[in-house]
Amino acid sequence: MRFSVFVLAIGFAATAQSVAVPKSYVLHEKRDSTNYHQWVRREKISPSAILPVRIGLKQQNLENGHDYLLDISHPDSPMYGKHWTSEEVIQKFAPEQKTVDAVTEWLTDFGVDAKRIIHSDNRGWLAFDATTEEAEGLLHTKYHIYEHESEGHMTAACESYHLPKNIQDHIDYITPGVKLFAPKKRYLSSRTINGQPSHSIKIDKNEGFPATAAGELSRCDRWITPGCIQALYSVPSKPEYFNNTPRTDNALGIFESGDAYAQQDINSFFANFTRYIPQGTHPNLASIDGGEAPEQQVSAGGGESALDLELAYPLIWPQNITLYQTDDWYWSTFAYVGGGFNTFLDALDGSYCTYSAFGQTGNDPDLDPIYPNNFVKSGYQGQLMCGVYKPANVISVSYGGQEADVPEYYQRRQCDEFMKLGLQGVSLIWSSGDSGVAGPTSRSDPSGCLGSEATVFNPTWPNNCPYITNVGATKVYPGHTVWDPEPESACNDLKDAPYSTAYSSGGGFSNFYPAPDYQKNALQSYFEKHAPAHKSYDGKENFDTGGGIYNRLGRGIPDVSANGDNIPVYSGDDFARAGGTSASAPIFASLINRINEQRLNAGKSVLGFLNPALYANPSMLNDIRNGTNPGCGTEGFSAVEGWDPVTGLGTPNYKKMLEYFMGLP
Repeated sequence: MRFSVFVLAIGFAATAQSVAVPKSYVLHEKRDSTNYHQWVRREKISPSAILPVRIGLKQQNLENGHDYLLDISHPDSPMYGKHWTSEEVIQKFAPEQKTVDAVTEWLTDFGVDAKRIIHSDNRGWLAFDATTEEAEGLLHTKYHIYEHESEGHMTAACESYHLPKNIQDHIDYITPGVKLFAPKKRYLSSRTINGQPSHSIKIDKNEGFPATAAGELSRCDRWITPGCIQALYSVPSKPEYFNNTPRTDNALGIFESGDAYAQQDINSFFANFTRYIPQGTHPNLASIDGGEAPEQQVSAGGGESALDLELAYPLIWPQNITLYQTDDWYWSTFAYVGGGFNTFLDALDGSYCTYSAFGQTGNDPDLDPIYPNNFVKSGYQGQLMCGVYKPANVISVSYGGQEADVPEYYQRRQCDEFMKLGLQGVSLIWSSGDSGVAGPTSRSDPSGCLGSEATVFNPTWPNNCPYITNVGATKVYPGHTVWDPEPESACNDLKDAPYSTAYSSGGGFSNFYPAPDYQKNALQSYFEKHAPAHKSYDGKENFDTGGGIYNRLGRGIPDVSANGDNIPVYSGDDFARAGGTSASAPIFASLINRINEQRLNAGKSVLGFLNPALYANPSMLNDIRNGTNPGCGTEGFSAVEGWDPVTGLGTPNYKKMLEYFMGLP
């Protein structure tokens, strides 16, 4: 049941009362009213009403997670490649037993029967139901109903609450507490999903079918075929393991939601571009919470899924693909959600289902799908899937949103999980977005920009998290060929040239996360040698001040890039040309998966978190030095020598990457 529904049913009391706080108690959380100006405090909750109290226990070692990950990911570290097991991750970050004991003793001393207290399987939180009177006495606070004026959303909360001095260090947060959030109505969008107004698949049917023989390499500025990708990035046409039986422990992972492939589309692509791949070749389905694939009718075949599979298979064959088809039809295509990816992460890591951090335990009922699906009979009726799949070594994701549209607590909890997957050796490859320095535009948001004057750049999510590898988009210059010294530029296509919507490589700087250690030297060099003309601000606390339009201190996006324009794709029984960073992510991910196969065959570990090694040896990438990613009434940033917030460190040189990574332990 949604908590917003729950609070409507509880009784209201007439008046509020002041709270006397004992000297042995200290303030633990207090709401900053300036950030909640649309919320109005309504009635006090009846003393006899039941509240579901959840206590998030202080995790141990979270502040060290970044260092743990760098220790096994930096190529100079003697611990490089020594990834952790999932159980080792859980044990390292779970609250200490003394924390559990101290909080439990505090509750029982207050009068909460120990039989009422539930301790989560991952040891991260305690839960019990309490009357409002009991909860107020425990926390020395008063609970009211709060209503969001524009959204009409109602929730139970308090202005502040207190804890004993000797208990405070053991507790992260308590709910119901000070957090207020009214979910925005938005879809988690694919970077190129067909039908979305801003990230639409780009179709141009005015040009004939591309040549598939030797002449194709002279037309890579118009059609990026598998042969063009191989030529651009020094990729052998057949993998080194082509004649070997592919490993069963190294399938490439691809995430999809709200969009499913049709086998006939994939077969058509194989027949015209990669005849060495047998007809009927298909990914292994890892259905999550009712996700369904393939489509039974070819006309329903999804553009995003087709694009991902048709790009990946030619690069990794005879390796296979694990398809993480996520969420039932209702939640993935019809229902409004304000977040994304949590059900996917739940299925990969059972402990994430109940992980407590930043004021949130488990999935957020206001932002995430709810299972069993009681909203429609044909929805997924099973329980939320927790820890049912071992994560692939490399996972490509071409979906996302904007940092400003998702609560910070939600993003930070999720980013912790990306860090934990990195510790286990998982490479997370994400497309960086298709709107340059802005976000998608709409009737209600015609600029896609932030700030009081709608001039501040709008970075993407979850690309802001420092524990994933972001891939921007490039294109072959018009009139150039793969044989030119620098054939590619940053992707920047104006509206109707040739696509129905403008598109450029997503990039910029996070407002939530500072630049991580592994990126600081690259960013310092960028600002020293190629400082943008735009005014900046320093840190999120200075957002939209002094005329600054981007955060100079933020985590830089993207990390790398790959071609994302003029991609031939069969989709929905049709032939099209597509563009988007959706294409760039699976290209880069496929090459990493090929390298993993070679390392595993040589008795080495998989690569895991890539960024420290990429930034330590950027010479294995092709530097892109031309193009921009416009938005917010500006030309955005420019691609320059070295790292830049348009194309990152550059595009892959597979030959150099393979040599470098095979030389690591």
